[in-house]
Formats: sequence, structure tokens, C-alpha cells
Amino acid sequence: MTQDAIVTKLLPNKMAEVAVTRATACGSNCGNCESCIFQNELKAEAHNHIGALPGQKVVIQSKSSRVFGAAVLVYVMPLVLFFIGYAIAYAAGAGESVCVAVSFAALAVSGVILVLSQKYKKSEKPITFDIIRFADASEGT
Repeated sequence: MTQDAIVTKLLPNKMAEVAVTRATACGSNCGNCESCIFQNELKAEAHNHIGALPGQKVVIQSKSSRVFGAAVLVYVMPLVLFFIGYAIAYAAGAGESVCVAVSFAALAVSGVILVLSQKYKKSEKPITFDIIRFADASEGT
């Protein structure tokens, strides 16, 4: 997965801090939905293989599998546990209100699992980025 970024500062060990503009769900036309109330620029560390300098526009790359794995964990797992909780309560013969309560309890458990797994993953194996080229080929020469 590649994204455009701007190098904001150089770090030790051939690393650089880059600023990445977060894409919006509405296609970057914030006048339509006004959902862009959150910070739309993220900073990340990237391996500076090309020797980019602060202020230069670059293209960064990350492993798509890591990004998609995180998306599945955040979006799919809570939904799956919600329905599993309902199915287990239903199979046990519980009434409708108990089934709904159990499914929301399973959703809460998924939130706890998500928070704990993210703390573990950040310390163990964070998503890494590599600067692979300049965004405008004329900048690198």
C-alpha cells in the first residue's frame, strides 16, 4: 500500500518523520458531510532509503497485509463476536432481551480484546513504512 507524504524531519539511523494526509470517506469534500472534525494529518516514522530531506514530497509504502489485518481486527471482529454472543444465548434458550444483552456484552469483550491486542502489537511489531521514491521525479535529481 502506497501513500504520498511529506518529510517533516530527519531521524537517526536513516529514518525520517513523515506527515501523511488521511483520506476521508467522503472523497475529501468536507463540505458535503462535515465529518472531518478530527486531525487529518498523521505523523509516522519511515525508513529513508532515498535520502529525502525535510519538505520533500515522497511516496511511502507499507505492507498491505499488516494494514488489512488491522482493519479486520478493528471492524470485523467486534461484529462477529456480537453475532456469536447472540447465537450462543439463543442456542441456550434465552429470551430475546437476554440474547441482545449477551450480544452487547460480547461486543464489549471484543473492545477489551482490541485494546489489549493493540497494546501488544505496538510493542511487538508495529506497522513500518519505507520511503520508496520522490513524489515528483524531478525533486530527487
